[in-house]
Amino acid sequence: MKLLITGATGKVGSNFLPAFLAEEKYADVTVAALCHNRALPESDRVEVIRGSLSNREDVERAMEGVTHVIHMAAVKESPDLVIDVAIKGMFNLMEAFRASPVARQFVLVSGDCAVGHIFHDYAAPITEEAPRRAYKGCYALTKVIEEVMLEQYQIQYDINGTCLRAPWIMEKDDFRYAMSFGDDQFGGPAWDELMTASALEKARGSNGVPLMLDHEGKPLRRNFVHVSDLVSAIIAVIDNAAARQELFNIAMDVPVNYAEAASYLEQSRDLPAVEIRTDFFSNWLDNTKARLRLGWKPSYDLRKLIDEAWTYVRVDSDPRKIWYPG
Repeated sequence: MKLLITGATGKVGSNFLPAFLAEEKYADVTVAALCHNRALPESDRVEVIRGSLSNREDVERAMEGVTHVIHMAAVKESPDLVIDVAIKGMFNLMEAFRASPVARQFVLVSGDCAVGHIFHDYAAPITEEAPRRAYKGCYALTKVIEEVMLEQYQIQYDINGTCLRAPWIMEKDDFRYAMSFGDDQFGGPAWDELMTASALEKARGSNGVPLMLDHEGKPLRRNFVHVSDLVSAIIAVIDNAAARQELFNIAMDVPVNYAEAASYLEQSRDLPAVEIRTDFFSNWLDNTKARLRLGWKPSYDLRKLIDEAWTYVRVDSDPRKIWYPG
């Protein structure tokens, strides 16, 4: 058994690699990591292959002897890279995988942007049967195309593929800064697009946290997952017969309700809530299938997500960095 992982130095990859290597049943498994811009230390079990997903020869070289692919690399809102890296890269991987005499499983880590998360309205919880509906921008479009490409290769060539669809992935103090009104805000939406300049300045001065309201004026519900829970799901599908040619939603049991988050932050940390009206839609990414078929369940709920984010202390060697735009 030999794994090829893409996106090894990203948020998911940097958590998955040590967790996988620590699994006793995979103690003899080696890993190849296809890296482009960032460094990754090599070891007796980890081989770093320099190259680009957009280069077919690099991908074929990386696929030599590989039995399992864990595809985690992504291109965010970078239109100049999206076709060559995201779309062509996925195609190169799929072509090399189907042509390989030893390849056994292809795992794609996708996102809830493929179903539009808070930008599209769903009348019921979003299951794996829900239609794919990208929101504006190239990132969501790539995730729809990647999912469809994997699905079609399964149909065309009967490959063993698995797709894990995750919402916004949190680690360390991410959630704290996702709730920040300051210049240190992590992710979106950008508050200056939803609030007047004076309202935003007041929110910053109050040390408040956002209580977003959806298009109906009710507290927004948005889906999240902690990176460790996503990593455990990836490990759970490897060589799992129940995961063959299946798509799974990997998310917290219930979406984050911004009113509940604001209430807990006010009670526990004396942070006042700031209501923000939006045109977003409340949605629920249903993880029932993963719980039933894989025996997987998330360890994080809202309070654990908040408590860890607000108590996390970064060391100097671990500065907060945003590796991609959008």
